[in-house]
Amino acid sequence: MIKEEIAIIALAVWLTVITVFMLVAQSVDLEIFFILSLIGFFIIAKLITPKYVRPGYLRYIQYVLVAGILLFVVVVALKVMQILGL
Repeated sequence: MIKEEIAIIALAVWLTVITVFMLVAQSVDLEIFFILSLIGFFIIAKLITPKYVRPGYLRYIQYVLVAGILLFVVVVALKVMQILGL
């Protein structure tokens, strides 16, 4: 198998594990699911990135990572506002 296929399988397994643990704990929270899936995606994207060449698919992964970071900032800002009562 090539790296991209392994990355897809690893991400699918990670998302399944997160979902199963949330269902077993009976605490399904989409924000926590998003944060944990984003962490998994960051790790997998870092592991499949080659050192000396830049393949075409890497540019699209970077776009997804930037969008994920922006959504993470929004979630954190909303949680802080919720805690402060604003």
